Amino acid sequence: MSRTVLITGGAGFLGSHLCDYFIKDSQVVAVDNFHTGSKKNVAHLLDNPSFTLVEHDVTKDFPKQVTDNKYDIVLNLACPASPPHYQRLAIETLEVGSLGTTNAIQLALRDNARFFHASTSEVYGDPEVHPQTEDTGAALILTVHVVCTMSQSGSLRPWYIRIVKSMD
Repeated sequence: MSRTVLITGGAGFLGSHLCDYFIKDSQVVAVDNFHTGSKKNVAHLLDNPSFTLVEHDVTKDFPKQVTDNKYDIVLNLACPASPPHYQRLAIETLEVGSLGTTNAIQLALRDNARFFHASTSEVYGDPEVHPQTEDTGAALILTVHVVCTMSQSGSLRPWYIRIVKSMD
């Protein structure tokens, strides 16, 4: 294995597909609390010796099973991403965007890993408003602020992507 990849939200829709992609040539550690992700999404990987699934809430300090690895890439996808989920989990969504993102960034900084943060504009405001504007909600402001502030040190190498829904 040439690299080790951490994927928070690894049992979610996008996270599980990224696990499938990276497992081809990497050691993959997927972290998920299963509030919106499902173990079924990664069940086919559980017997792969290059794959580790850790049930954990990213807003808490990562367990030894996660911190014992040195990561080359940290992919931060842990966040409720649909209106029913983030409306039901409003406080948790804010905590994941702040504390969870901070915890993932700290691992990336510790290991000088590339950091990738993905989010959907749906969690930031009114799902009936398309496209979402950049000032629609506290979750957006908080998450972007965490990534930008922590990357000002110069040692964080972030990739940031916003996923938007097409109106076709």
